Amino acid sequence: MGSTGDTLGTPVGRVLGTADATPLTFWVAVGPEAYLQLDDVVVTQRELPEPAGAVTISGVVTAVRARHEGAAFDSDVFAIADGMLPAQVQEAAEITVTRVEPEVYVPPMPGAVAFRAQGQARDEALSFDRMKRKLPIGTGRDGEPLFLNADFLDGSRGAHVSISGISGVATKTSFATFLLYSIFHSGALGGASETANTKALIFNVKGEDLLFLDHENNRLDQRTREAYDKLGLSAGAFKQVTIFAPARAGDPSGSADVASRLTGVDTFYWTLSQFCEQRLLPYVFADADDERQQYTMVVHSVTAHLARMAVPADGGIAIDGQRLSSYDQLVDHIVGELNDDESRGTWSGSSVGLGTINAFARRLINSKRDLGRLIRGDLPSGRAHQISTADSGQITVVDLHNLPDRAQRFVVGVTLKSEFERKEKAGTAKPLLFVVLDELNKYAPRDGSSPIKEVLLDIAERGRSLGVILIGAQQTASEVERRIVANSAIRVVGRLDPAEASRPEYGFLPPAQRQRALLAKPGTMFVAQPEIPVPLAVEFPFPAWATRPSEAGAATGTIRASLVNSANPFAVVGAARGNAIPDDEIPF
Repeated sequence: MGSTGDTLGTPVGRVLGTADATPLTFWVAVGPEAYLQLDDVVVTQRELPEPAGAVTISGVVTAVRARHEGAAFDSDVFAIADGMLPAQVQEAAEITVTRVEPEVYVPPMPGAVAFRAQGQARDEALSFDRMKRKLPIGTGRDGEPLFLNADFLDGSRGAHVSISGISGVATKTSFATFLLYSIFHSGALGGASETANTKALIFNVKGEDLLFLDHENNRLDQRTREAYDKLGLSAGAFKQVTIFAPARAGDPSGSADVASRLTGVDTFYWTLSQFCEQRLLPYVFADADDERQQYTMVVHSVTAHLARMAVPADGGIAIDGQRLSSYDQLVDHIVGELNDDESRGTWSGSSVGLGTINAFARRLINSKRDLGRLIRGDLPSGRAHQISTADSGQITVVDLHNLPDRAQRFVVGVTLKSEFERKEKAGTAKPLLFVVLDELNKYAPRDGSSPIKEVLLDIAERGRSLGVILIGAQQTASEVERRIVANSAIRVVGRLDPAEASRPEYGFLPPAQRQRALLAKPGTMFVAQPEIPVPLAVEFPFPAWATRPSEAGAATGTIRASLVNSANPFAVVGAARGNAIPDDEIPF
């Protein structure tokens, strides 16, 4: 750090002499015409004998207090306010040290001038000068840009992002998509070819909010454009977006089940042949509680038998000469074979009891209602759409919001399995694949085991070397598998529930920030990264892309007349679907 006292910034006070100053924390008495607020960056210096010379000590304000000096009793405040008792108001700020340069860990001296860091001094205090690849993530309380070190995001030195906060208030999805926008438009990952080859897979679980990422937000104003410009980004929509939606239930044509966007959407489903050949049956039983049941041995036995015996036949499959053309028929066939005394042992194994087989059969039968439209034998195999980021645009959005819970788990599990296996076969970390998954506590809960959880653990522990980066969001990090959270180099917190904020998973937040997380407004996140010992309070700009149909303008295409309001042709009012979104609701 080459900053001198003349270039450190604006003087705001002096190091306090009535409170202990240590190499890691100290207090600053704020000058009468100055102020310090939480998250301000402060720097001071201390002269030491050679060879150390001048030591620059930088930090972030983590607490601020004001008190009357000269008052002895609480009631003195009234006499002081009336001018009957002499006293002086004094403000002081606690500084948590973020950097010492050179690394001579000595406390600042009482009386040393403290500066509000600006320019180069601020960059050095927050270690931005050490970052070879800076990824803009928003602005600080001082209105200046804040950055992530891309080395801890793309797997070079670390990987994975964990985002926590209250649903609907913490803006987890908004921040995750802004992070992706910065990744694809800032050039922080490298050259144009590097960024162009990077892919993202997003699972949409809340309404149809993420089906319009390729449309510019019609609420985008000049102020928002300037906010993006300040971060070195050009405000606009995502490019090269591929959208997948499930096949509509009961529709023999296999059309996509979406209401607000009827163009530019691909249908996804799996053929019966793919279901058997790719051994997807375990993902029908993807609840973490299922894995603790004994019938899981039947699941794996039946899976192996289907892989051996099923052969493609006119869009469906044939097993022992019997043609099956739907998931319902496949389930009925499996249950029938398990109920047959002669074939039961071949399908389930000889040591499995009848009660265990019945438990498996009951759950398999219950899956027909949820998975029948996803596993098909009535559509030509040439039309089969499997979700693949390798064959899609830069952004792949998989819409799950119309699916029941079991079907959502199936799609997430199978898609992650196929993508991870594809990266394993490639054997290289390039190109990168960012996976955005909300409700992570549902797919990878702390207790229990399931096929999805095992895939997510694989991604958390080995994904860095294969170029698969998980951006997981959840309401409660305390309910997510510990190893997944522990492997996240970047941790982000929005508005928190008071009980959740007290959990040890948020120990990286200083006490003041834990308290502030209870009050954080939409659009404010606390971002922790390895190089900076204090999480940064970040405000990220309003989405420049459409976050709902009403923001997408006429470019969204044709919408069925029965699903729109004539006063606003892009406000979905299909009450039967339960997807109506108030026009005045902001995406944050």
